Amino acid sequence: MSKMIFFASSWEALFHVISLAVAYVLALPIGWNREREERSAGIRTFPLVAMAACGFVLVAIGVLGANSPAQARILEGLITGVGFIGGGAILKHGTQALGTATAASLWATGALGAAVGYGLYDIAVILSAITYVTLRYLAPLKDAAHETEPKQEQRVAP
Repeated sequence: MSKMIFFASSWEALFHVISLAVAYVLALPIGWNREREERSAGIRTFPLVAMAACGFVLVAIGVLGANSPAQARILEGLITGVGFIGGGAILKHGTQALGTATAASLWATGALGAAVGYGLYDIAVILSAITYVTLRYLAPLKDAAHETEPKQEQRVAP
């Protein structure tokens, strides 16, 4: 039985630390928004999801190699796992489903972390910015869409 031992060089280790930190930092604004809105997941959960997704990708690259077709299985596992975490944020209350934006933003945060792990920083920054802007600035549009105008009473002629 052989054991696989992988030691990164100093430069690789520094790259890993920087990648994990970038994933963590890019998820902070999203987590901050969810925390301020008092959602089920917030300032601790989002950075941890991004960092973990990045970590899984970095481990996979180290073990499988960057060009391995098995990388697809790693992404499948991440998509499923983060989706499962997001599913826990969705609550049914009467006829409404609450927490769908938090679940979707958790999913986006997982993608953000994976993007950092693969060195696709442009995608990670775009995911972070668009997710934050959507959560922060589209909430008033959602509220406006649900406002109802006072209904005019219909009078029936005698």
